[in-house]
Amino acid sequence: MLVVLAALRVIVAGSAVGAIPNHYPAAGPAASGDWSALERATISPGPKRGELVLELPPVDLPAGTVVDEPASVGEFPVTGSIYALHAELVDADGHELPANLLHHMNVMDPNERELFLPIARRVLASGMETGEIRFPWLLFGSRVHAGQRILANAMVHNPTNVGHRGVRVRLVLSYIPDRRPWPFFSVLPWQLDVAFPVGDKSFDLPPGRSERSYEASPAVEGKLIVIGGHMHAYGRTIEFWDMTTGKLLWHGEPGLARPGEPSAVPVAKLYSLKGLGMPITPSHRYRVRVIYENPTGQRIRDGGMGVVGGLFMPDRKATWPATDPSDSLYQRDLRHFMGPVGKPVVGVPMEMAHMHMQH
Repeated sequence: MLVVLAALRVIVAGSAVGAIPNHYPAAGPAASGDWSALERATISPGPKRGELVLELPPVDLPAGTVVDEPASVGEFPVTGSIYALHAELVDADGHELPANLLHHMNVMDPNERELFLPIARRVLASGMETGEIRFPWLLFGSRVHAGQRILANAMVHNPTNVGHRGVRVRLVLSYIPDRRPWPFFSVLPWQLDVAFPVGDKSFDLPPGRSERSYEASPAVEGKLIVIGGHMHAYGRTIEFWDMTTGKLLWHGEPGLARPGEPSAVPVAKLYSLKGLGMPITPSHRYRVRVIYENPTGQRIRDGGMGVVGGLFMPDRKATWPATDPSDSLYQRDLRHFMGPVGKPVVGVPMEMAHMHMQH
């Protein structure tokens, strides 16, 4: 169950991108691949053996504000398989800050595409409710290689009346070095969202029954190792279909919760001693579908969300496709991720941002 919950936390944290919608002008890197205008994120050895620390540039976090950090660029210094991560925040003096000041942090590889979309692949993520993510290191790991370029951004928020200077967001990564016989299986996070292809993943929830869906085909052959889903309050069911065969492959319904509050959707590990994974293929189309029943009689702004995801194991013969920087979806998604490139970080008053911070 540990690997199931960890995989789902990655997806939910990653879906926080754009929790406050960005409306920035087109930035050069989205079209040219020139990252020289970006600040540097550092990835360096941590205090423990087999540990890396990915750290974003410092920002000031005044009292009662949200700060949407622009993207920064970095490179992995080693080759290996990541099996655990957690986020930390420290101030200018190196004092650790409460973890709940982090709204979300996301890391993408601009040179590799997502499984179901021709946009940059999300590699790592952490958010308010993520905590530590840990896979069984003997079984599963997500590979990175020396020189692999990544882009990272974050949003921090401060609901207190005490400001902080020089706040740095960190991801502490545990990894197995290359040339070890383990982990046995190399896996990647995957997701299919009803709000694909790009932009904010929350949507307004009308009164009564409503549903949303999205269809796509995977880029390569492989197997789903873990599948789970995430909905907001009043979500009734979330489903994953093979539309080519018309078969319902998985569905989840929320557990018990107080009225108006979200509840966890059960997640499933698709591996055992009898077999490994649920096959998916580029020749088929797959659909995510979410159904809501809003009893309030009112439209709930940003009240809906629907995403399935987990871990994917590519076929051993599969070659993961590179991105096409000229693709319009790739460019739109990258601009959305990049934020205010070359501009100062702007603090947003908490009362203006609160209604968007639903993840």
